[in-house]
Amino acid sequence: MELKIAVLAGDGIGPEITAQAIKVINAVCRRMGHDPYYREALVGAVAIDKTGDPYPEETHKICMESDAVLFGAIGDPRFDNDPNATVRPEKGLLSMRRKLGLYANIRPVMTFPSLLHKSPLRKDIVEGAEFVAIRELTGGIYFGRPQGRSEDGNTAYDTCVYHRYEIERICRLAFDFAMKRRKKLTMVDKANVLATSRLWRETMQSLAPSFPEVEVEYMFVDNAAMQIIQWPGRFDVLVTENMFGDILTDEASVITGSLGLLPSASIGMHTSVFEPIHGSYPQAAGRNIANPLATVLSAALMFEYAFNLGAEADLIRQVVDRSLAEGVVTEDIDPVKPESTSEVGDWLAARIEDVTT
Repeated sequence: MELKIAVLAGDGIGPEITAQAIKVINAVCRRMGHDPYYREALVGAVAIDKTGDPYPEETHKICMESDAVLFGAIGDPRFDNDPNATVRPEKGLLSMRRKLGLYANIRPVMTFPSLLHKSPLRKDIVEGAEFVAIRELTGGIYFGRPQGRSEDGNTAYDTCVYHRYEIERICRLAFDFAMKRRKKLTMVDKANVLATSRLWRETMQSLAPSFPEVEVEYMFVDNAAMQIIQWPGRFDVLVTENMFGDILTDEASVITGSLGLLPSASIGMHTSVFEPIHGSYPQAAGRNIANPLATVLSAALMFEYAFNLGAEADLIRQVVDRSLAEGVVTEDIDPVKPESTSEVGDWLAARIEDVTT
């Protein structure tokens, strides 16, 4: 099988971590008889530097012509620290989501038995916690118009806008996930304050009778933020709007003990994008110390969702579990005897051949 993959390494540690994922993808393809075909493209600050556009049209063309996109990270302190910058790397990410129709971000949140001691939460709280967060990705306050500042510069405004069709398609996806899991679905909103949240709740309630096997609960976002920390094991599938999902999934990521362990998949109308949930970590760029496991696990999601190759995805997850159990990890997990980014990638690729299926 030919796998056409666009590689958007991006900024900061992006090139280093995507390089390790490609090593693992190549190893899986050698073992399973696939032919990967890669096309690299610019995105983020590096794209601004070279083209003036954080998501150039050529990059979009390459993404549209590919079966999947392996994405690294976006962000650069030069832009973070300049409030007057007219073009920012993050605009490239929003543009990519809009143009590719990436309406759903899937973030599995799980714990690893060998790393329970690294979690900031007690072992008895996080042990066995495993849920999927589904975040709406192309609506809400990040895309709402109007947006801007007053003429005198003393007032700024953003608008949160949702249409029923945007909510319905993400809720249907969440129901589908719930049907394949423990049949429990939590919708997070702020319906006691926000009109958009009330539309979310109304839409979910209209869909629920079509999925009678699924237990649906409704939770305000502040309560959800608290319960993710107090009782993460109570969740199975969680669905929410764009900004709430952005915040809650980053909060949930620390349950694992390292931000460098969680993958994500952005599913939409055209080419899907697979990326780690962490940022560009510019302080580590070029130092060969960044954790590549979230990107490698994103490659597993790519095999599963973009190519419908579950056995290949399982190979990757097995070698990642083995690397954690045997301590072949970067300094964020083991600061005493760490391996480098590239050493972890080499180890994972070499062990693909050893995995029994």
